[in-house]
Amino acid sequence: MHQIKNELVQQLVSRTATIGILGMGYVGQPLALRYAELGYKVIGFDIDQDKVNALNAGKSNIEHISDESVAAANAAGLECTIDFSRTAEADALILCVPTPLNKYREPDLSFVVDTTDSFVPYLRAGQVVSLESTTYPGTTDEELLPRVTSGGLKVGEEIFLVYSPEREDPGNANFATNTIPKVVGGHTPACLEIGKALYGQAIDQIVPVSSTKVAEMTKLLENIHRAVNIGLVNEMKIVADRMGIDIFEVIDAAATKPFGFTAYYPGPGLGGHCIPIDPFYLTWKAREYGLHTRFIELSGEINRAMPEYVVGKLVKALNERRKALHGSKVLVLGIAYKKNVDDMRESPSVEVMELLRDNGAEVAYSDPHVPVFPKMREHKFDLASVALTPESVAGFDAVVLATDHAKFDYEMIRAHAQVIIDSRGVYRTAAENVVKA
Repeated sequence: MHQIKNELVQQLVSRTATIGILGMGYVGQPLALRYAELGYKVIGFDIDQDKVNALNAGKSNIEHISDESVAAANAAGLECTIDFSRTAEADALILCVPTPLNKYREPDLSFVVDTTDSFVPYLRAGQVVSLESTTYPGTTDEELLPRVTSGGLKVGEEIFLVYSPEREDPGNANFATNTIPKVVGGHTPACLEIGKALYGQAIDQIVPVSSTKVAEMTKLLENIHRAVNIGLVNEMKIVADRMGIDIFEVIDAAATKPFGFTAYYPGPGLGGHCIPIDPFYLTWKAREYGLHTRFIELSGEINRAMPEYVVGKLVKALNERRKALHGSKVLVLGIAYKKNVDDMRESPSVEVMELLRDNGAEVAYSDPHVPVFPKMREHKFDLASVALTPESVAGFDAVVLATDHAKFDYEMIRAHAQVIIDSRGVYRTAAENVVKA
């Protein structure tokens, strides 16, 4: 009964197992490189042929991952493909696919379900399936379990099911994939043992929990904690602004308290694949249990209102200069969802751009990390990044500072911009052409 499990543990620990990564994006790519670095044979699966071709040619499509590191992984045994029948070759299948929201702000599990359906025909005894995508508690049991057992394989004996949430922080130089502790939950105790063997080689610290549901809820708590606290400071920003108080000065002062306070900073909204989305995964699932998560939903409402707050500040600033938003030339500084990365997922900057466009402004953007506006599922702009010079900055009626990249020359921008709407607290000293938002 334990022979299949023991053989798989031995393969994982001895690094003779083949690792399959499904979804070669911001989560899957670093994980694939890590396993290749350790000597595992790694197969990367993706539905984007162009991405697969680039990765096989040693080219990264993610700014903070170098071409050299991809080429080194290729030399060590990483191979990418769109052929999902090759999942049969992998001993471990790790799903790192998007889990967005649909237009009704409900969980969209289509990527998880479609990806799982694509490899189910090729499942065999002696494989482990691990889901890393953020989702609501119960997804692994309700969506993956019936699929992976549909061919008659017994979970915990012949095939193993794990949930281990991703914790990537793109662009954060303080942490690498292996130094971020990894939460792992298994469908059975045997599944958990396999999960620990799978990740224990690649990650320095494993945090085992009692079930996949606990692991799923852990990921939601981490990100909802952040979303709620950002909602709090965004609301306090509005109050402080009305009172003529600089919220950033307040936060800096409060952050000197050595206990019981963690600094969170306001902005133009929430971005990234997790923070703006995760609260809705929990609130949606909670309704099944007759619960209304008012506290979490309120913070979500506040954060989602931030792009309109920023545009409102711009309208007021233009009005004071006898200009209308309609027809004004507006430059958005930074369109990635956070500083110093090229990650555009759920970026509030894009919402700001759409509000400006819908109200008749001529919109342009500048972002050293995003030279051309990318193809996105829900947003479309035919734009390229504007080079920042004293002349180009002065040529805009207003500049909206949406993402505070370190590469911007903020002093030059302040010196030449007609008016700056600062949503990130970059300009701490008062200036006639700087409006805090």
